[in-house]
Amino acid sequence: MKIEKVVLRKMKMRLKKPFKVSFAVIKDRDFIVAEVYSRNYVGYGDCSALPFPFYNEETNQTAWHILKDYLIPLLFEKRTIDHPEEMNKLFSHIRRNQMAKSALDCAVWDLYAKENNMPLWKALGGERSQVETGVSIGIQPTTNDLLRVIEGHLEEGYRRVKVKIKPGQDLSYLEEVRKQFGNIMLMADANSAYTLKDIELLKQLDDLNLLMIEQPLAHDDIVDHAKLQKEMKTRICLDESIHSVEDAKKAIELGSTKTINIKVARVGGLTETKKIHDLCADHNIPVWCGGMLDTGISRAHNIAVATLPNFKFPGDIPASNRYWEKDFVSPEVVINQNSMIEVPKGEGIGFQPVSSLYEEFTYKKKEFVR
Repeated sequence: MKIEKVVLRKMKMRLKKPFKVSFAVIKDRDFIVAEVYSRNYVGYGDCSALPFPFYNEETNQTAWHILKDYLIPLLFEKRTIDHPEEMNKLFSHIRRNQMAKSALDCAVWDLYAKENNMPLWKALGGERSQVETGVSIGIQPTTNDLLRVIEGHLEEGYRRVKVKIKPGQDLSYLEEVRKQFGNIMLMADANSAYTLKDIELLKQLDDLNLLMIEQPLAHDDIVDHAKLQKEMKTRICLDESIHSVEDAKKAIELGSTKTINIKVARVGGLTETKKIHDLCADHNIPVWCGGMLDTGISRAHNIAVATLPNFKFPGDIPASNRYWEKDFVSPEVVINQNSMIEVPKGEGIGFQPVSSLYEEFTYKKKEFVR
């Protein structure tokens, strides 16, 4: 592949409902889409950075700068790219900025699959024709509100439910869910809201038979999580702590986690995702695919990667109508009554932007030519 042109778009979509986590309330989704061109093909990638540096250090503003001033020039310096896995080495001396890197890495993977007339999931080595999905529910004003929201999603076909928790809305909150809905596939996501001082409270979650608890301790920690995992029966899942295969290797060696949430954007794209997936498979550590309030492009990449064999738990890959009144890609993603998504059979990601909506949601656009 010879990359001839890159287009960056800043886009904004309004969420159907505000999404509340332990550190913020999100009403609008600002994001960046990267288009990478070679011959008559175009590959699409999405930078999922938030408008504020609360999840990690990146924002849309910083990602735009890194893409424009560093990553795209590096991409143009390389005469040809034979395989997308070369992207890791190409960007290796740019520290962190994983979400900016992910936009181009994913776009080049999509481009590669299209040039080779195959679906992206097949290019990645995927094996499934369907992927199982779950739903992530933000912190609700009251327990009754939470129960009502869960009931609605169960009726839509979702079978795995992830509930955001924080101090004061945790144990009793989850106990009510168990009481109301019995043995549903239930997990909790703490978004780093606790410390080891809360260990006795966290140990009480063992009685609830949770699928896992996600990132209970500090966003950059693997040491205290290892201490906590030794005290808990519940499987600890790491999210924010894992940005690379090296992070995953250290966490596994320390015993910090029994499963890893791989967010494609958080780890720098599909290339690093595959490396983490393979490492975890070698150590019998199952993984699953997380989400970032995804729009159509990033959701498409998540569907493709979730076909890899060591993605063992339902991912945060919702239907198109979960967060948006209208998404900008076609076809829409739908969930069947078995909580499954059909994997697209078309070339590349298998989805195309709907031109009118794509332009409607774009508020800034810049073209870069080799």
